[in-house]
Amino acid sequence: MPVTISLGYFFFYLLIPKYLFVKKHFLFALYSIYTFIISFFFIVLSIFYGMVFSDHLAIEDKTPLTKTVPYIIFGVYFVVLIVIVLGFLINNYKATLKSEDLRNKFLEAQLQLKEQELKYLKMQIHPHFLFNTLNTLYGFALKKSEKTPDVILKLSGLLDYILYQVNKPTVLLDDEIEHIKNYISLEKIRFQENLNIQFNQNNSNKSILVPPMLLLPFVENAFKHGARVNGILSIAITIQTKDNYLLFSCENSRKPNESKKSGIGLTNIHERLKMLFEHNFTLKISEEKEHFKTFLKIPINDEQPV
Repeated sequence: MPVTISLGYFFFYLLIPKYLFVKKHFLFALYSIYTFIISFFFIVLSIFYGMVFSDHLAIEDKTPLTKTVPYIIFGVYFVVLIVIVLGFLINNYKATLKSEDLRNKFLEAQLQLKEQELKYLKMQIHPHFLFNTLNTLYGFALKKSEKTPDVILKLSGLLDYILYQVNKPTVLLDDEIEHIKNYISLEKIRFQENLNIQFNQNNSNKSILVPPMLLLPFVENAFKHGARVNGILSIAITIQTKDNYLLFSCENSRKPNESKKSGIGLTNIHERLKMLFEHNFTLKISEEKEHFKTFLKIPINDEQPV
């Protein structure tokens, strides 16, 4: 029994985890052979001690100990074999649990990293948007325009959207459209009669959700980087839903042969799209002779916003 217990513990706590599970198969086989040779010596020694101990005992109708030696040796190694199998299964189960735990921690770390990256990208978009809008307000303040209070009121609504709604994972498409219209209203005040804008929307489903501040930067860039042709800045915006997809296009006038300056807004939006939808989106940016056009296609859902 002491030999059997010692063999079991030796395999279970040393040879299996230290050599077999780290794929040191040669060393595991070598040390196993050494262990069986040494253990065989101790088993024989134990049997010899048993024969000496029982020599003076008078037991009738009992099989002599010498005839049961193979069964004793087989019994010891059979128990050890069971221990090896159980040890392999238990250690394999523990390794699986540990691997699954590490995988979950890795996925959790990746999710937290994505959330931090999204927050970073949003923080880049906000100053960009506010800078352009505050410039408009500053210009009216210098002129002491009567429209300044109206601009402040509309800007207040946009700030409320940025500060409180943009941190949500999704918002209603109607809310996003409404704030796009508010932004356009601000730009109309700034451009006066020098602006020709067309805004078309086809959205019959009132529960469609989209990521916040996803469409507004495209409109902002159209105003910021668009050029006046014959003194008029022309912008055409279309928002429609079709086959569980949101289709958005924004086109603005540009001067022929004028290079398009890419602001941080479009770059960050593209990064957000990759993080939010992976490859399940379409973003096309095309430059024609007198027009610059952006087309976006993303999947939509109609669950209630969080």
